[in-house]
Amino acid sequence: MEINSIQDLLAKLEELHHDQNQDIWYRGQASSEWSLKPYYLRLDGRQSESTLLKRFKQSAAMLIDTAPKESFDWLFLMQHYGVPTRLLDWSESPLVALYFAVENLEKHGNEDGALWLLYPSELNKNAHINNRDEDGYIPSFEDEELVSYSVESLKSNTRVQLLPVATIATRNNARIQAQHGVFTIHHHENIALEDIGNRKHAVKLVIPQASKEILKKQLALLGYSKFQLFPELSSIGDIIKESIQ
Repeated sequence: MEINSIQDLLAKLEELHHDQNQDIWYRGQASSEWSLKPYYLRLDGRQSESTLLKRFKQSAAMLIDTAPKESFDWLFLMQHYGVPTRLLDWSESPLVALYFAVENLEKHGNEDGALWLLYPSELNKNAHINNRDEDGYIPSFEDEELVSYSVESLKSNTRVQLLPVATIATRNNARIQAQHGVFTIHHHENIALEDIGNRKHAVKLVIPQASKEILKKQLALLGYSKFQLFPELSSIGDIIKESIQ
């Protein structure tokens, strides 16, 4: 299905929620050709994740007030600042995700975009994570199911290859809170999320290039701008520059 307006999106979500009584996560991508693979797994593999983490720690430690204690917290910081990780960002808000699919018209205005919908608990069943006592259970990074996905575990055991899982994290910064952020994390298995199992856990809605500008304007009317999703000083500067161009 194509999404050409906010009304189209609402109609599709009403249909999906009527058919499926499950949580849905959302991810917007500027190109419909991109697969659901994290940045790190799209690299050439010449640098290990632990090496990237060490390099990031080396320079970041003096610039942050409180250094993270756990490797997952360091991964969140790396993801936040654009360093390749095994994380993929998702949102519990379809409008937040839609914003990311249409916001960069200068670079991707001539490409169809995509709004991905993910059933997180269904994805996790492929990784044998399923709480029979709690329908729709999703683990957090503090839970034992995620121990095998830590940087330390992957470094010490390269023979085990597990499937990606959907997980929640503490929203400990303004950006992740504003974006209603949640995550999927990959293990050693280099596979796109949409290609796992029976593939029913992921749905792609195409956003035609001709509709991107319309959708961006509709989102602005609803209050979805760069400052709302990136509540930082740099966002204010970008918005002012755009307004005077």
